[in-house]
Amino acid sequence: MDSRNRTAHPDFLLLGLSSRPDQEGLLFVLFLSIYLINLLGNLLIIFLIRSDPHLLGSPMYYFLGHLSAVDVCVTSATVPKMLHNLQTGRKGIPYAHCLAQMYLFVAFAITENFLLGVMALDRFMAICQPLRYPVVMSPRRCCFLVAVAWSLAHLHSLIHTLLMSRLSFCGHYRIHHFFCDFQPLLALACSEKHLNAMLSFFEGGVIVIGNFLLIVFSYVLILRAVLKVQAAKQGRNKAFQTCASHLVVVGLFYGTAIAVYFRPLSTYSGDKDKVATVMYTIVTPMLNPFIYSLRNGDMKAALRRAVEKLRGSAVGH
Repeated sequence: MDSRNRTAHPDFLLLGLSSRPDQEGLLFVLFLSIYLINLLGNLLIIFLIRSDPHLLGSPMYYFLGHLSAVDVCVTSATVPKMLHNLQTGRKGIPYAHCLAQMYLFVAFAITENFLLGVMALDRFMAICQPLRYPVVMSPRRCCFLVAVAWSLAHLHSLIHTLLMSRLSFCGHYRIHHFFCDFQPLLALACSEKHLNAMLSFFEGGVIVIGNFLLIVFSYVLILRAVLKVQAAKQGRNKAFQTCASHLVVVGLFYGTAIAVYFRPLSTYSGDKDKVATVMYTIVTPMLNPFIYSLRNGDMKAALRRAVEKLRGSAVGH
C-alpha cells in the first residue's frame, strides 16, 4: 500500500449520528437536554447520599453514589464533544484526543460494569446472608471493592489504548460514530489487529459477560431465598422492589453493550451500532436517577429532609 495512504497518527472525522445537516439542530437540543437531565439527576443523588447520614452509612447507597459519579463521567467523556460538533459543524478530532476519549470512555464503562456486580453482591448478602452482612459489607471492605473496580477498569482501558496506539490507519479516517469508540477505530486500522480483536473478545468477555452472568446467578439465588421465606407479603414486595431497579439498569446496560461489542469485527455496522451505543452511553445514565429514586422510599425521604433543611435555612436568614 502507498505510504501516502497509510498514516500512523492521523486526525479523524466523527461523522456523528446523522449525515443530514437539517437534523443537527434537533439532535443538539435533544442530547443537550438529555445530558443536562443526566447531570442534574446523578449529581442530586450524589448530594443526597453525601449529605444524609441515613444513606451515607448504607453500603447500597455508597455504591449507588459511585455509580452516579460514573454515569456523570461516562457521558461527559462523549456528549460534550458531540454537542460541540453538532453546534459548529466541525467534525474533526486530533489523534491524541481520540485515543484519550476512547481511554476515558472504556475506563468509565468498565467501572460501571464492576459497580453493577458489586451492587448485586451487596443485595445478595443483604437478603441471603443477613447475619453475615454487617461483617462482609463493612465500610472498609466497601471502600476496597470500589477501589478495585476503579483500578481494574483503568488498567483494562490502558491496555486497550496502548494496543490501539501501535496500529496504523489508512484511507478516509472517517469514524461512523459520535465518539472515538473501540470498535469503529479498530475497523479503520489497516495494520495487524488480530491481537486487539482477540483481547477484546476474550478478556473483555470475561470481564463483561462473566460479570453479567454472576449478576444473573446472584439474583436467581435472591429470588429463591425470597420465595422460601415465610414472610409477610409486604416484606416480599419490599425485597423485590429493592432489587427491581437494579435489574432494570442491568438489563439496559448489558443488553445493548453485549450486542455491540461481543461479535466478530467483520459484522460491525456503524449506522446500527452507534444507535445501540446511545442506549448505554447516554440514555441509561439519564434513566438511572429515575429508576433508583422514583420507587425508593429512602431517597424520597432524604430529598424531603434536604428540602426541609433548605427551607429552615431560608427562614432563619
